[in-house]
Amino acid sequence: MDILKNKVALITGGASGIGRATALLFAREGASVAIVDINAEGGESAVNEIEAAGGRAIFISCDVTRSEPCRQAVARTVAAFGGLDILFNNAGIIRRADVLATTEEEWDLVMDVNVKSIFLMSKYAIPQMEKRGGGVIINTGSGWGLKGGARAVSYCASKGAVTNMTRAMAIDHGGRNIRVNAICPGDTDTPMLRSEAEQLGRSEELFLADAAVRPLGRYARPAEIAAAALFLASEAASYVTGAALVVDGGGLA
Repeated sequence: MDILKNKVALITGGASGIGRATALLFAREGASVAIVDINAEGGESAVNEIEAAGGRAIFISCDVTRSEPCRQAVARTVAAFGGLDILFNNAGIIRRADVLATTEEEWDLVMDVNVKSIFLMSKYAIPQMEKRGGGVIINTGSGWGLKGGARAVSYCASKGAVTNMTRAMAIDHGGRNIRVNAICPGDTDTPMLRSEAEQLGRSEELFLADAAVRPLGRYARPAEIAAAALFLASEAASYVTGAALVVDGGGLA
């Protein structure tokens, strides 16, 4: 229960799904956790759950597509816990449409939430990590950042950018003992996955049945993706950087 003892983690998109599961797991493993999201109800609920179990957490309401709120989120985390060791850039959205059906506003929003947020949060987090002698950045990519997918052009473009951005950051900051990796989940039981059925006009039951068609015969639980994030955040991955860790039940295979 002390894999992340004395570490400080900031998790975007931490109010639900993969982010929430990771916040709970990191806290159980000894980290102090800043949950960053626009969902105040979910964020405060996660904080309450962590504190009820004896952990330390704060919720920070933040629009991760804008510079000043991101700067303030990092500053508030450092003020609350004394530093920053781990940044999990997990905030993300999806719009299920091809080029013809995607509006310019939808394209910009997906790129801002899925890509620009990583740039902004990392820009302010890295100097704080350097003060600690190093740190870890984990970016949430996707299997669709490594291969294409139907009716999800903006999402595929954004996650492809996340994968290569991760590599570039690993090169730039490895000399300061900052490891940067991506997790590429397959379909995971989150509110975002279920929203895709509605966007595509499909029944949720049939959509989720299709999501389970992969070698392991099921879609992921958020806690399983959180476990991969814990590995990358821990000393067990001390020589892992620039990697895109696929956690998809064999879907890409």
